[in-house]
Amino acid sequence: MAAEKQNNLPEYKNRRNISIAIIILATILFLAFLFSLCVGRYAISLAQLFDIILGKNSIVGTTMETVIFQVRIPRILAGIMVGAALAVSGAAYQGMFKNPMVSPDILGASAGAGFGAAIAILLSLGASGIEVFSFLFALVAVAITYVAASVIGRRNNPILVLVLTGMVVAAMFSSFTSITKYVADTDNKLPAITFWLMGGLSSTSMADIKTMTIPFILGMIPIFLLRWKLNILSFGEEEAKAMGVDTQKMRLVIIVCSTLLTAAAVSIGGMVGWIGLIIPHVARILVGPNYKALIPASLLAGSIFLLLIDDVARSAFPVEIPLGILTSLIGAPLFLYLLFKGKKSWI
Repeated sequence: MAAEKQNNLPEYKNRRNISIAIIILATILFLAFLFSLCVGRYAISLAQLFDIILGKNSIVGTTMETVIFQVRIPRILAGIMVGAALAVSGAAYQGMFKNPMVSPDILGASAGAGFGAAIAILLSLGASGIEVFSFLFALVAVAITYVAASVIGRRNNPILVLVLTGMVVAAMFSSFTSITKYVADTDNKLPAITFWLMGGLSSTSMADIKTMTIPFILGMIPIFLLRWKLNILSFGEEEAKAMGVDTQKMRLVIIVCSTLLTAAAVSIGGMVGWIGLIIPHVARILVGPNYKALIPASLLAGSIFLLLIDDVARSAFPVEIPLGILTSLIGAPLFLYLLFKGKKSWI
């Protein structure tokens, strides 16, 4: 009996450490949320913030309430959702493809969204039109990738064919975007397309949050419910089938859900790179490779990362810096550091 308890002790400690890590990440996210409400060109103290929330503010409250409820809260919620969506979809893709170097744009979703946004800007369809077009073209790009890979890869390695087809489709839609930029008006449309492709949350409203909520929930819930199967997929095709997992159906579910998350994130925040690639690595260091813990950790870490990056983008410089620039400046060195560190936590 004592020996059995001793054998279960490492597992108990591991679970406890994972729980502690998740609680710490959730606490940091809450503190980052409060910090983001206060920081900015219109600074608000914590005391003023709580007075506004509790309805105790007086004359200056109207301006502060406008800043908090109409500007900062929509932007903060968008940062949390975009960061979470990209990080979770990146972690899911890495498990499905059995490759820690995979990112959410591997199947062409980001390239398709970029082309859709460029077309919408060229046609002067407004903010809602940009979101709808970028979302729809992201789905179209991934659909083309999946159908083409299904036809080509019937007798070949399905994972390899899917990745190669995704690279081709992404290159094709990137070329379409370049053509759109080439024919765009250089005074208005071309700068608008360029700035959108750099990423940013400056124009986010509560209407955008409501629009993103539906695909966010539809994509996130199945991944959470099926995240334990990603552990089985990471062992390989034959092993997963031997354990009773329908790999083709599982891949389709992961692709659909991850595409919904990526498309929703890109349609709201533009082309924000590196989050889906590096955040799962950071989460893997914190909680290990088990997807039952890795997916929640990626969600929290991705939200924290993009929230703090957005704070820097809107507060650290006289002019707001596009998110895509900052995520690349921070993400690329961090990824190199993770590579040099050589953590062997990937199954």
